Amino acid sequence: MSADERTREAERWLRYAIEDLQAGELLLGSAGSKPRHVCRLAQQSAEKALKAVLVFEQVEFPRSHDLDALRILMPQGWQIKTLTADLSGLSELAVEARYPTESPEPTRDDAGQAVEEARTVLEGVQADFARRAISGAGESE
Repeated sequence: MSADERTREAERWLRYAIEDLQAGELLLGSAGSKPRHVCRLAQQSAEKALKAVLVFEQVEFPRSHDLDALRILMPQGWQIKTLTADLSGLSELAVEARYPTESPEPTRDDAGQAVEEARTVLEGVQADFARRAISGAGESE
């Protein structure tokens, strides 16, 4: 894959991350919405943002929702690697918000926190791409 193709593919992953976060934010502000749906979209946004880096860097990654494991795969030099200390809570939402489990269902406060964490990840990835002068990285259509 050429550098231009890698950039376009990474930008596509970022666009999906942005769209997931926007959808989560809309649901969060919508009366009657279920917090678990917001949490799922927030986790997906963060996951896709991290995978955008891996796509760009041509790093193979497993089919996993473990955000910390994905972040560990990133090469040095990406500030997002150290931007947040622990993404395990957001990772857990990939399953807990998607399937009935023994864990309590997420609350609206949980959903708000998930959106904030996802925004931190997404904005960190976008900043890393901007530092690399990747034009258009993360712009939604």
